[in-house]
Amino acid sequence: MRTELFDYPLPPERIAQTPIEPRDASRLLVLRRETGCIEHRAFRDLPEYARPGDLFVFNDTRVLPARLYGEKETGARVEALLLQRLGGGRWEALVSPGRRLPVGAEIAFGPQLRAVIEDRRPDGARQLRFETPDGGPEAVDEAIHRLGKVPLPPYIHTELSDPERYQTMFARVEGSAAAPTAALHFTPAVLDTLREKGARFAFVTLHIGIATFRPVRAAHIEEHEMHAEWYSLPPETVDAIRRCEGRVVAVGTTVVRCLESAAEGKEESRPVGMRAGSGLTNLYITPGHHFRVVDALLTNFHMPRSSLLVLVSAFAGREQILRTYQEALARGYRFLSLGDAMWVE
Repeated sequence: MRTELFDYPLPPERIAQTPIEPRDASRLLVLRRETGCIEHRAFRDLPEYARPGDLFVFNDTRVLPARLYGEKETGARVEALLLQRLGGGRWEALVSPGRRLPVGAEIAFGPQLRAVIEDRRPDGARQLRFETPDGGPEAVDEAIHRLGKVPLPPYIHTELSDPERYQTMFARVEGSAAAPTAALHFTPAVLDTLREKGARFAFVTLHIGIATFRPVRAAHIEEHEMHAEWYSLPPETVDAIRRCEGRVVAVGTTVVRCLESAAEGKEESRPVGMRAGSGLTNLYITPGHHFRVVDALLTNFHMPRSSLLVLVSAFAGREQILRTYQEALARGYRFLSLGDAMWVE
């Protein structure tokens, strides 16, 4: 399919620059996948759409303070965005300005943290080896936490007054370069009401990396190559899915990718074969994908020509999603990471 089929006009003023307070005051567009019916609600109304036995699956990744500012030996400023821990004080990272940072270049992030560029990947990312005067990976991690800032997507130009606002209430396992934004809307009150409706909760971990920041630049979506991201699917979550008597609700596209990556076999209904464990996934979900685990999806509104928009289109149909996005724009919804939410059932 041509990538241009997943394009739509997104005015810059429709990209949310600050979050709504409180979290559950954001808007919620409800799309009924089978009929195309659209409803306009507030996020705090989400429990009205839950059914007894539904299983809501959340991504409990926590955003690393992964944006570092440093200097080359010449004094020129450098910015690094850490994407994935490689072990031994090494990280995969995006660096800027990339063209002026060849393999072997050194970057100083203050007197207590330095890095050497060891490798350049085909996708433009770099492998950095960090060092501190105190030695050891533990000292490197401590320095990164002290010097780093929580990164915001490049289309957000307003600094958050509270960095925790870009963390979900479920954030526990540190290692992500971006927040699983569909879960940013949840509050304890929404969870309590969902429990009262008979919903249950489970968790996976998927550390969001470079794939989030890469648009689909190929002429056809099938030519796009997804970057691998680390995920973990606990045995208790697999067991909860096998015992689920309602719908499996993926809270965010990262949960969709994690669950669908772990699905085995071609069963048309649960209990679908699933494997607990951890590893890397580069699953790229495009129209025609058979969803073996996920029944309903909670997500934000995504960038044009993005792999996330392609995934949502695979779940609910490209024409229907683009028509829904047009209505959301017409009705003043806020888009992207800090924007409003969409419930697709």
